[in-house]
Formats: sequence, structure tokens, C-alpha cells
Amino acid sequence: MQKLLSEIRSCELCKAHLPLGPNPIVTADPASKIVIIGQAPGIKVHKTGVPWDDPSGKQLRKWLGVSDRDFYDPTKIALIPMGFCYPGKGKSGDLPPRPECAPLWHKPLLSKMPNVELVVVIGMYAQKYYLGSEAKRTLTETVGAYKTYLPDFFPLPHPSPRNRFWLTKNPWFEETVIPELQHRVTKLV
Repeated sequence: MQKLLSEIRSCELCKAHLPLGPNPIVTADPASKIVIIGQAPGIKVHKTGVPWDDPSGKQLRKWLGVSDRDFYDPTKIALIPMGFCYPGKGKSGDLPPRPECAPLWHKPLLSKMPNVELVVVIGMYAQKYYLGSEAKRTLTETVGAYKTYLPDFFPLPHPSPRNRFWLTKNPWFEETVIPELQHRVTKLV
């Protein structure tokens, strides 16, 4: 695992497409029981090198019901983005994750984590990649049908502060989905 993580962290495959250069962000351990698959690091995470070290991460830890200590313990939770490096800024937020990372690195990483019992797929990119044709037409429909994907996958919207409107429009998410998520995470952490 350490050799693989070292290879990922020194990857420069899409260097020419990264405005701030490569800085692959990932944590994993053979003992990980939960894998969180997000989009790609934001600019703050790119600078600190700490995954989910931003307001989105704070919200995600709240949704999961875990402490910072448990969240950042790779023997409990692996943090694997769809794109390992900051992709740059787009018109309405960050650009999509680079498409090279997941096909290249996810399978080798997951094959070294035999104890994984839950994969949390955050946002449309992770959901389309992992749920494939089982993903619903919209993120809202996919998250609403979360029971369909259990016990292996748990789809979530991105915990970005930009999604406040979505959360307000979909109160069922925090009333129904979050308690189920916390229950499952608590059992594994």
C-alpha cells in the first residue's frame, strides 16, 4: 500500500492540464473500513495537502457524525477523490475532476483494502463512475434512492456550502438520509 500511495503522490500524468501543478491528495490503509470518494481537491486542500480541509470537509464530518481524529485515521476511513489534484477554476466553481485518475488508480487502491464495508460516493462524478447505469437521472433521485445501493455504496450530494439551496429544497435528506448514514458509519468506526 505504501508503495502504491507513493506512486500516486508522485504522479504527473496530467501535469499539463493543472494550473497549479500536480499535488495528488489521497489517504488509505489496508485496514480502512469506509472509503469516501469525492470529486477533486479544492484550492485550499491543494495548498495544505490535507484532504477535505475546508468548509465542505467540515460539513461532511458533521453528516458522517465523526470526529476529525476518526475522519483522518486511514485505518478507519480512506479518502480517495475521483481526481487527485486540484483541476482549476471554472465558471461556476472548480473544474470537473481530471478523468485520468479514477481509471488509473482506484482499482489498485481498492484491491489493497480488503476490509472495506462501505463506499460513500459524493457527487455526480463519483456516482456515475461507481453506480454506472444504476445511478438515477439526477443526483437528487440517486441520493433519494440511497437504500437501493446499500450495503456497498452510499450516495451523497457534495457537502459544499454552495449546496445550501439544495439542502433547503430537500429537507428529507437531513431528516432521513443523514441518520441512516451516521448509524452505518458509527458501526464501522
